[in-house]
Formats: sequence, structure tokens, C-alpha cells
Amino acid sequence: MSRYWSDVVQRLTPYVPGEQPKVDDLVKLNTNENPYGPSPRVLEAIRAEVSESLRLYPDPESERLKQAVADYYAIRPGQVFVGNGSDEVLAHVFHGLLQHAEPLLFPDITYSFYPVYSGLYGIDYRTVPLTGDFQIRVADYLQPNGGMIFPNPNAPTGCLLPLADIEWLLERNRDTVVVVDEAYIDFGGKSAVALIERYPNLLVVQTLSKSRSLAGLRIGLALGSRTASIPIRSTGWPLPAGWPLSRTATISNGPGRPSSTAGRRSRRDCRRSASRSCPRRPISCLSAIPATTRAPWRADCGSGG
Repeated sequence: MSRYWSDVVQRLTPYVPGEQPKVDDLVKLNTNENPYGPSPRVLEAIRAEVSESLRLYPDPESERLKQAVADYYAIRPGQVFVGNGSDEVLAHVFHGLLQHAEPLLFPDITYSFYPVYSGLYGIDYRTVPLTGDFQIRVADYLQPNGGMIFPNPNAPTGCLLPLADIEWLLERNRDTVVVVDEAYIDFGGKSAVALIERYPNLLVVQTLSKSRSLAGLRIGLALGSRTASIPIRSTGWPLPAGWPLSRTATISNGPGRPSSTAGRRSRRDCRRSASRSCPRRPISCLSAIPATTRAPWRADCGSGG
């Protein structure tokens, strides 16, 4: 440790990303990169932007991307926050919405960046144990809290929480924010975006790194009511939309309809590959793994956005 480091940095246990081997044509399960490429129409749009226009700064509000996301989900652009990958979006969420006197709640086996951000921003947190078959039991979250966050499907267990359970929790936890981290929702399940008009305490975080095969562009999203999204906008100093996305990222159409056909094909093929490689284990949850193996997973439970 250096004597120049601040106290908060010296106390942190850093997040360790998955290993990046220098070998071509690997399908790296540790970082969950999509083995299938992005939509050809996205690549076409990016190639068109690689020109002398790169001398210009990008739009600080990423208006084209926000509009594409809003159109896709039938919401308003003002309900969309964008950042350089969902990890940057999550940093703004922790800083702007989850710093309170009561502890933040999240599962005991989940994305290992959550305790790192809690330490970075001085957030007291409490982990909520999963059930014996690795499920999130929403009733366990009805306790004093300064907010709660969980992936859906959870990572690394793959267990999917039904939308009805999320709505049940939102109904009974109206005084703090419920953050649903949907890095993998496109591979199975229904997005909680459908609930944001009815629940101002809901914020949904997504990434284009997984099902959209755009991990190299670093595009993350937060979707919610203005009540939930305005605080994270104000943490994006020095610009109201956070650090601006690159010009190539903002013209990639987001999750929009021009790339939806290729996206559906990619998600379908990934599910088929998983079924072939592990036919006896349901894709929705690693229920066959005994609860006694939980502890070793805690060191590397990343989803990476």
C-alpha cells in the first residue's frame, strides 16, 4: 500500500475481473461474453461513424441512444440513463440512491461488485441468504433497509425471480429504491421495465454487453421513473448524463428494433448450446449444486456489465 492512498482505498478489497487469456477463439465463461457476434446492422452503423467526425466530442446527453431505448421499451427518453457499461451505471446508482442510514440489502451469493461499491461509497450493507436451492425469497427483504439490489436472473446461480415476486416486493417496500440488475434478462424471463410506470421506487439496470454482443462498446442503461433517475443524473459530474459515451456507442441503436432479429437469434442459440452441454440441469437455476458449496463462490461471482 502506498502512503499516498486515501483511507477509503486502503480499506477496499478490489473487484477482480475474470481472467483475459491471450488466446484467439475462446468462449470465456468466466466473463460471460457472447460467443455470437452483434447484429450486422449495428456493425454497419458503427463503420459509417468511423470517419473524420471522430475529431468531435460525442453528444453529452446521448440523445439518439436514449430515444432508441425509449422507443424499444415504450417509455420516455427522460426515463433512460446511459453510462459506459452497467458497472459505471451501478456506480452512479450506489452513489446517488443507496447511501442511507439503514443498510443496503443484497443476496449473499451474487455479483461481487456490490460489496466493492458499498465499501467505496461508505454504504453499510447486509447480505440476505439465498434459500437452500439458491432462490431469492423476497419476503426475507422486508426488513429495515436503505435500498436493495439483486440481479435477475441472479449471477452466478442463474435463478430467475418471477415478475410477480418483484411486484410483490415493490408494493411492500415503497420507501426505498429496489434496483433490479438485468444483465441476463434477455436469455430468459420478463423484464421489470414493464413495472416502472407504476412503481417510482423501481430502477432497472441493463447492459448491451451480453445478449446484444456489444461488450467492447461499454453501454449500460438505467430505466426508471424520474423520481429514481434524477439522483443518478446529478452524480454524473461534470456532465448531466455521466461520462459521455463514445460516438460509436451512441449510434449503435441500443437494444432497438434494427438489431432485434440478430439479438433473438443470438439468445436462442446460446440457450440451445447451454441445453446441449448440460441437458439435465435447468438453465434457469443451478439447483443441482448442494448448498454446502456456496462459500467458495463468493470470491468470484461476477456478471460484468
